[in-house]
Amino acid sequence: MTCDEAEILLHALIDGELDAGHAREVEAHIAGCAACAAQLAAYRQMSQEIAKADLRYAAPPALRRRIEASLPKSLLPKSLAPAPSRRNVLRGFALGSAVSALAATGLVAIVLRADDEQRIMSEVVSAHLRSLQAGHLTDVISTDQHTVKPWFNGRLDVSPPVIDLTSKGFTLVGGRLDYIDARAIGAVVYRRRQHVINLFVAQTANTERRAAKIETIQGFNIRRWSDRGLNYWAISDIGADELSEFGEKFEAAVQTNSEG
Repeated sequence: MTCDEAEILLHALIDGELDAGHAREVEAHIAGCAACAAQLAAYRQMSQEIAKADLRYAAPPALRRRIEASLPKSLLPKSLAPAPSRRNVLRGFALGSAVSALAATGLVAIVLRADDEQRIMSEVVSAHLRSLQAGHLTDVISTDQHTVKPWFNGRLDVSPPVIDLTSKGFTLVGGRLDYIDARAIGAVVYRRRQHVINLFVAQTANTERRAAKIETIQGFNIRRWSDRGLNYWAISDIGADELSEFGEKFEAAVQTNSEG
């Protein structure tokens, strides 16, 4: 584990959000790295000082209304249906219970995480930049998809699709583990001429397809989409039209493979 990777996971380690395997990896790195150990100590000190200050913020009622409005009516329990006027006084309690029930199924998390998309996109850019440093681009180097895809097995809960698009003008280079949103995800690496394309793939609770969108952040084009329970971010400094072409060819190949 590198210092860059460990730094991403330090906060998750402090908050107890890492699984046992990743926690051991970070702790092993910290044991042999004075800089990361000092950073962890600083973060812990900061957390203690914040806890002493007893800082609290009560979410405004408008937030609850926005969450409720964002959820499809079909997902809302019957307890959120309009109540008789004599029971309006109990509506706040019923709403709170309903939101708790939805949170238990992860539905509220999906809605709230929509607000984090820009932060995650910034992390995608940071991960792309890290990969361009010498020795960081790939953990497994191969142009053979049957070598790259099995490499991910056992390292991630869900192995990302690996498609050989060399004949389409996008050469498969290999793959690696990376970290986005404080969790390990797969990165499949391609080249377009001398340009690197990182395709980050992460599992999501939402199985609905989300159409592709392209954004430009810090001079990099990012094409993001969702399909079959996976989120995709393809990032490169190639033009938006070429990145769209890559994404379309990748999606078409995944569709063909699933039908076969």
